[in-house]
Amino acid sequence: MKSLSIAATGMLAQQLNVEVISNNIANMNTTAYKRQRAEFQDLIYQNLRRVGSTSSDAGTIVPTGIQIGVGVKAGSVYRIATQGNLTPTDNPYDLAIQGDGYFRIELPSGDDGYTRAGSFQLNESGEIVTADGYPLSPSITVPEDTRDVSINSQGQIEAFLDGQTDPTVLGQIEIVRFFNEAGLEAQGRSLFLETPASGAPIADTPGAEGYGTLLQGYLETSNVDSVGEITQLISAQRAYEMNAKVITSTDEMLSVASNMR
Repeated sequence: MKSLSIAATGMLAQQLNVEVISNNIANMNTTAYKRQRAEFQDLIYQNLRRVGSTSSDAGTIVPTGIQIGVGVKAGSVYRIATQGNLTPTDNPYDLAIQGDGYFRIELPSGDDGYTRAGSFQLNESGEIVTADGYPLSPSITVPEDTRDVSINSQGQIEAFLDGQTDPTVLGQIEIVRFFNEAGLEAQGRSLFLETPASGAPIADTPGAEGYGTLLQGYLETSNVDSVGEITQLISAQRAYEMNAKVITSTDEMLSVASNMR
């Protein structure tokens, strides 16, 4: 009976669904995390009676036919890149992007990584880096005698140095966009890599047309909706149970058939 294997594919699909939902819930408090959603597709069909075939010598056509599906498979797991809430912090180097865009990060391998988690700090050289010590690109260094730093919405960084009244411009923060954000490859630590599916990064200053602006002293929160995730978790659990019930019912039917005399 095909129902055994069909129900098995349903259980595997719902297992994946629960894993995606559990990852969303686990990252409810992860800075700038974007929730994921699993999409599923039906598998191929077996034609027991092909639709559109002729059913007689008179040329009559079968209107619907008989097609039996063989289950379900995972089609994709994509990110929903809606804006998270902005929460204030006490760190002047924390930056939140209001709108589209990613910070460019220089990885130890020399490649570029991209993130929306703007929880930046200073390293031993005064360079602006991530929590893992990866420098912001293009690199910006804050002088040792800086008493205050100002970062405007367009990404220009100014430092107020000891003994000076006028600010000194340290540099310009750039952000990048992608034609297909869902095509970025997640690396963990809130970092993403460019892929052929995402397209090449397009850099510009914050506030340019189509680009978000920066907000100093704020961080973007996760866009996970706890109530929605719990609701989807319950739905996935029930779907898993129903597929398991199909296997149980099929087993009982096979048991009846095997005990017939």
